[in-house]
Amino acid sequence: MSESSKRHKAEAPKKLRFGIFVCSTSRYNQLKKGEKFTDESGDLMEKMIKSSGHTVAFRMLISDDKTLIEEGVRYALESSDVDAVVFCGGTGIAPSDVTIETVSPFLEKVLPGFGEIFRLLSYNAIGSAAVLSRAVAGVAKGKVFFCIPGSMDSVRLCFEKLILPEAAHIVKHARE
Repeated sequence: MSESSKRHKAEAPKKLRFGIFVCSTSRYNQLKKGEKFTDESGDLMEKMIKSSGHTVAFRMLISDDKTLIEEGVRYALESSDVDAVVFCGGTGIAPSDVTIETVSPFLEKVLPGFGEIFRLLSYNAIGSAAVLSRAVAGVAKGKVFFCIPGSMDSVRLCFEKLILPEAAHIVKHARE
């Protein structure tokens, strides 16, 4: 790591407040019907965030719905209690997967390296199927946003290799 990167990371916030949106129509429908459901990816994100010394400001389950996702982005942008926001799920290539297309217009700056490195790491793990993986990161109003796939392996990979090592560094620069 370069000396400037080391210095920037040392100057970055030590404790971030994360907002989590899990985008899943099936689980959202179960929630609305009062049915029991599991949210393993949401549980994993929360556990990894907290075990890294950060906090979860909020965690919401929403449908793969453009309007609900837009409302989520606006909520996060207006919240003074959040530094980093993760939208998990709805990043595939099915017509119903609209997370990336919905969040991206709100981003002031896009970080293309996030998706590029995610796909490289995915390729190393799963091979050519990584071309189907979509992931985006960017900043808006001094906050970092991540859109990641909802699989447990993708969540673990994104948080271990990219989000937790770099989120505070990104927030530092986004607020300069």
